[in-house]
Amino acid sequence: MNMIMVPILLGWFAAFFVNYMADVLPYTRNFTKPVCLQCQEPISLRSYFLMQGASGCGHHRSLRTWVTQALGVAAALYVWFNPPLKLGFALGLILLIYLAVVLIIDIEHRLILHPTSLFGAALALILGTLLHGIAPTLIGGLAGFGIMFLLYLFGIQFTRVRAKKMTAKGIEQDEEEALGFGDVNLAGILGLLLGWPVIWFGLLLGILAGGAISLLIVIYMLIARKYKDDAFMVFIPYGPYFILSSFALIYLPTWIKTIIQP
Repeated sequence: MNMIMVPILLGWFAAFFVNYMADVLPYTRNFTKPVCLQCQEPISLRSYFLMQGASGCGHHRSLRTWVTQALGVAAALYVWFNPPLKLGFALGLILLIYLAVVLIIDIEHRLILHPTSLFGAALALILGTLLHGIAPTLIGGLAGFGIMFLLYLFGIQFTRVRAKKMTAKGIEQDEEEALGFGDVNLAGILGLLLGWPVIWFGLLLGILAGGAISLLIVIYMLIARKYKDDAFMVFIPYGPYFILSSFALIYLPTWIKTIIQP
């Protein structure tokens, strides 16, 4: 019973760190004092640690905060009993923290920060070498970056076509990109982590997952009669899907093998 408290406590503090990073990095790019996301009033470290909001504004901590805390404990327990092969619990939890930070920031801000990319590249190089050796790790990184860079160039052309169509229809243009360069960096990081040739399957799995979710959204919009003629031009944020596919390949290998080889 005492041992089970180890992953529970580590999972709670890991999730706390993830929430802190997701709350401050998109705004300051640094380790600073957190602020209320509703009114931007600073939150004391004591209040933040106690999961309270800013003292003067009356806002409570966001739902994401509590969901992340719960999932952090659950994930730590899972990794405790099912540690990734060759990584073990400690490194598996560190990697999970990094993936969670990038995932939440990308979902909430459509942004993959350069500081997290630099840290992720160093971390993925170390872990990838432990998992696959140096050669498959480096080839995987180059392949992941190269594949997504080509898609990035294609996305630039798609954005231009989209802008012309929006102008022709009198629709105000936005700043959306089909694929941001942060996604290219992320693919390179995940390539280092997954190694060659697994990275191509990781990217394919992420693309298929993104397409499947988008199809479900379109079907819902059709049923609810909310579909618009330009709905097909809405971009899909692929970063979260790439992270989830990499998570599956590293933390759920038995489950993945069952699907591939039933």
